[in-house]
Amino acid sequence: MIATSTRPFKLLFRLTLLSCLLCFAPALGAQNEDERIAELIESYRADARGPYRGIFWFCSDGSLRAARDPCPDDADARQHADYKPEIKRLMREEDLYFGQILADTEYDAFWDAESDHSRLKQYQLNDYLVAADNGWILERARYYRGAFQVEDEEEWGRGFFRWLLDREDVLRENFYLIVQAARDIPHRGDTDLNQRIRAVSKEIADQYEPFMDLRIKIHGRPGAGDAGAVREFTADNENELRERDLYTAAETLAADIDRAYGGSGLQNIAELVRQLPTGDPLKDRLSTFVAQQEAADAVSRLTAAADLLVTIREDLVAYDRLPLDRLRLIDVVNELGDLIFRTAAEYPAETARDQMEKICYLGQAAAGTGFVELWEYDAAWSMLADPGYQYIWPRMLDDYLDNARRFVEWGTATNRATYGDVVDRYARFEPAALGFLDDQIRGSVLLPLGQAVGELGDWLARNSDSGNALMDINTQAQARGLNPGYARGTLHLIEGAPDEVEVNNRDIFVFSRPPADLKPVGGILTVSEGNPVSHVQLLARNLGIPNAVISEEQFQELLEYDGEEVFFAVSSGGTVVMKPADELSEQERELFAVKERNQERIRVPIDRLDLSTREVLNLSEVNSEDSGVRSGPKAANLGQLKELFPENVVDGLVIPFGIFREHLDQQMPGQAEGTSYWQFLNDRFAEAARMEEAGRSEREVEAYTLEQLATLRNAIDRIELSEHLLRQLDEGFRNQLGGDFGEVPVFLRSDTNMEDLAEFTGAGLNKTVFNVVDREGIIEGIKEVWASPYTERSYRWRQRYLLNPENVFPSILIIPSVDVAYSGVMITKGVSNGNDDDITVAFSRGAGGAVDGQAAESYLIDRYGSATLQAPARERMHRRLPVTGGSVMVPAAFNERILTDRNLRDLYELGQRVERIMPKADGMEDQGPFDVELGFQDDKIWLFQIRPFVENDQAQSSEYLQGITPPDREGVYIDLGSRLDVGPES
Repeated sequence: MIATSTRPFKLLFRLTLLSCLLCFAPALGAQNEDERIAELIESYRADARGPYRGIFWFCSDGSLRAARDPCPDDADARQHADYKPEIKRLMREEDLYFGQILADTEYDAFWDAESDHSRLKQYQLNDYLVAADNGWILERARYYRGAFQVEDEEEWGRGFFRWLLDREDVLRENFYLIVQAARDIPHRGDTDLNQRIRAVSKEIADQYEPFMDLRIKIHGRPGAGDAGAVREFTADNENELRERDLYTAAETLAADIDRAYGGSGLQNIAELVRQLPTGDPLKDRLSTFVAQQEAADAVSRLTAAADLLVTIREDLVAYDRLPLDRLRLIDVVNELGDLIFRTAAEYPAETARDQMEKICYLGQAAAGTGFVELWEYDAAWSMLADPGYQYIWPRMLDDYLDNARRFVEWGTATNRATYGDVVDRYARFEPAALGFLDDQIRGSVLLPLGQAVGELGDWLARNSDSGNALMDINTQAQARGLNPGYARGTLHLIEGAPDEVEVNNRDIFVFSRPPADLKPVGGILTVSEGNPVSHVQLLARNLGIPNAVISEEQFQELLEYDGEEVFFAVSSGGTVVMKPADELSEQERELFAVKERNQERIRVPIDRLDLSTREVLNLSEVNSEDSGVRSGPKAANLGQLKELFPENVVDGLVIPFGIFREHLDQQMPGQAEGTSYWQFLNDRFAEAARMEEAGRSEREVEAYTLEQLATLRNAIDRIELSEHLLRQLDEGFRNQLGGDFGEVPVFLRSDTNMEDLAEFTGAGLNKTVFNVVDREGIIEGIKEVWASPYTERSYRWRQRYLLNPENVFPSILIIPSVDVAYSGVMITKGVSNGNDDDITVAFSRGAGGAVDGQAAESYLIDRYGSATLQAPARERMHRRLPVTGGSVMVPAAFNERILTDRNLRDLYELGQRVERIMPKADGMEDQGPFDVELGFQDDKIWLFQIRPFVENDQAQSSEYLQGITPPDREGVYIDLGSRLDVGPES
């Protein structure tokens, strides 16, 4: 999947699709919906009416009348376009809204809270596509006279915001979305300036007919881009306009449009402030700001505007205002954001300290405009502020830059979390939609903030040898290494939803967002860090897969290298190197010869394996001595945890390896008489081994094996559970879980003997069945778990390690569901800094938090218990577990943190206990650090798993990777008073 699409590509895509549709019209019903939608868009682009069937009167009684037949005695009637039937079908059946007309739309339907405000977001995305792609679905209908009545659209916009902003909680929880919506939904009112724009454009069109298309656009959907269009028209038609005495009017019209829609003028702010009521606590301050900034320099203007933005956001709901006054202040927020955006380029940052001050104020502006929440800004402020020293160590500045980069990532993640789902849906039929997220950032305060952080990092890198060498892009310093390792392969850049992308373990993939689940890759880069302790991150760390985080700008710069073969390396110190494969040094070429010779493969230990235990066990009957013997480490360790932490672990049942092995002796469906599941499994792996010995290619062996495993999985889905097992489950549920089999909601967790070995962690490879209640559902879940070690993903993560893959056996841990408010992972080590005395925690709301790659709320807790926010949560939806079974996805706002100070203290204390207790536990050979899965319910900690935290020793100790990390500069200090065009060291 290629990340971007240029206009020629889109045209080729559309023309090819359209020609295919014409050639195979009878097969239209067999096309998938996205192809049909793409065809419709193409047809509407060429239609003078676009997605509309005509102009009608919409009467108050709900009836429609022809354009020339007004509704009688109906002052509330509206005239505008009506949608074509297919557009209405898409609205009704697909929740897709193209070419929306706001007038006569129900407010709550447009807000669309049940679908995470999808309809509102689609309105904004449609506006972007119209502006960015030559009118998009309105390519010809932009000039369809009467389709839109701007007066009606503005009146509707004011009514909508009056309805919406009457609720304080809505503004608190959706501040960023509402601020962005106020940019796109017309509502600023019928001001004298707007009246003059319409009047002058009508005057020009009446006297010079070629101007009519522009006049219709200005009257129907005015915007800042109209000024340029008017100036271009004026230049092209200068003689004709002068002959009609219209040239001056056209120049005035362009200037008025600039003033009305250009954004950041102080006059716009003054007009909004004038409309605030006397007595509003912000009115005097805003008036003073306007008066003082008329002649102020860039520094004064930017810093004052940034302070004011945060004040407005804090005060918006703290003071009891009328909804329209809140709307005026939201408009001021947008005006101030635009002012800062324009002023940032003029801000004179000559020294490193100047640049840090600029970063601090731009970070404040990011909070004021909604890209980060106020509590997040409070947590990060001290990390962005001037440290107060003239001279600092290089490591201190490195830490400052890491924190500043993360802060920018928080902002881009807010935008992605808000609009990502809608963009991904549109991208399936309209590739141009993928540009929306970048466009939102590039017109915001995040752009100069990211540039300022990058410039400071580049200054440090130029003069202190950070080691980064990411192709030949301009913004080297913004890349950060996460997991050490090296790889060589084809570079693939993936924009949009990552989870359906076909990957392989040979190539290097760059994702615009971190995937929740991933098959093995050669190397991985992501635009945001995602979650440092997700299963994907832990597996990558374990297997030595190089992993780095880059900026949005770097992603765009790397696009030109998509499809090229590259070398990619990340050091344990965070240095990132990428170069064309044909530029490898002799040492780098030798790495791959060494890697091929030394790729370690592991034999599943079976000498202690007990397959004779064929009774369901109580969790209290197993401990660490049973790990890899009767059950996998999840059950064994949880049984031991029940002894060590009795108040924090639930009761449970264990289906041991022996019961699975017993069931494999059944006749396998679809195979020759006498062929059991066990014989089929062994025969197929033996054949794969023979293919390897015969010199067949790795791909051929893998393809054969995966095909056979798919057959095995399908057969396990039909396996018959023995009556003996079912009777034991009946008894176990009653005695241990407190209810009948089929009435208690439980989790079924796969637990193999190939997990949590000293050399390998199987984190997240196998199946967990969430919160299943009914008897049949549990029986089917058992079969799913038994089949899960034979999935493509599980096999591919293991295949480079296992010499005897036929000896992977699953046990099953059955535990009652705990509907935790939030859950996650704790690593008793600083994952980001490598410090053994620190603790890393990552939590998301609901069940299954953090482990599946969610953008989790992450902290680094130092040895003294002080917690530093590394990333806030950026998942709109989270999973809750109703007692009826299954799970439901519930929306969450970002304006409140997940972990409280009390939670963080409890996690710190738990981390200390784990480090103290676990190394002394029976059967525990590892001294730490440890990987802990846990959750909070009513502030109580529930432990789900503790296992050793496994890292790849080869990647950590690689001589080459150590060599690309610049050495610490002992005795060197950085003078923050150094000019940015001069070296920093002193």
